[in-house]
Amino acid sequence: MESWQCCQHDVTQSPFYVKEVLTLNQVISALQSRCSLRRYKDMALSDEHKDIILKSMLRAPSAGNMMLYSVVAIERQETKDILSRTCDNQPFIAKAPWVLVFAADIQRWFDYYQLCDVPQYCADHNLTYHQNPNLGDLFIAASDTLIAAQNAAIAAESLGIGSCYIGDIMENYETHRELLGLPDYAFPLAMLCLGYYPDDQKLEPPLLRPRFDQQCIVFNEKYHRLDASELQAMFAEREKIVQPGNNPFQAKNFGQLMYARKTGAPFFQEMHRSLQAAMQRWLGNKLSSLE
Repeated sequence: MESWQCCQHDVTQSPFYVKEVLTLNQVISALQSRCSLRRYKDMALSDEHKDIILKSMLRAPSAGNMMLYSVVAIERQETKDILSRTCDNQPFIAKAPWVLVFAADIQRWFDYYQLCDVPQYCADHNLTYHQNPNLGDLFIAASDTLIAAQNAAIAAESLGIGSCYIGDIMENYETHRELLGLPDYAFPLAMLCLGYYPDDQKLEPPLLRPRFDQQCIVFNEKYHRLDASELQAMFAEREKIVQPGNNPFQAKNFGQLMYARKTGAPFFQEMHRSLQAAMQRWLGNKLSSLE
């Protein structure tokens, strides 16, 4: 592990670890012990386990029970090889036995509205028919999609199947749209790589990356914007990992390091471009009025 990367901790040392609860509740155990897995056992997932994961995913909460998402399950090596390159060149993606791409999907409902003659119904009842989905449709579909993805991740964890989220699926929109056969109103929002834990990793306690203190994230009744002293306290532990002059970004503090690694990185700029292209297709000529 490089010195500038966030350290990891034994789950039993986490402030969120509650031994009494974990011994009684396997759901809590799965939630509090899960960490991203990027190395998998060289074994295909069983059909039974895949079915359990998908059935659990489909039980995820959904706005109006509309289930505004679609999932593309991928096992073909050629497709995984392509995704490993287009998703920020991450070779482990190609080695994942099972890959799920989660797309926020309004296409299915708009096709159904056409089938049900909704445009004419709106005309007859003095209602406005929206030819294209709007931002509200996208945001609610995004909520549905990510909730379903997390259901799948936790169901998998309970079966001894690790996972890793890949946000880079939002990059290279044109390539991914063609590769996965996505229609105009389905946007790939998240990708989940899944596989059984390697035998040697089962023998070790899970290593968890530390989270920010609850008081920095959860507020009572109203949002609280952290002041300078609170931000310094929040990031104090993470600042310790930064060695000025001894990191690949020449960062002097953690804020500079994270901006260079994430917010200001070339892959984030590609993600922005890709999202703009997707929204242009999604919203049509309405996009310019939002900029």
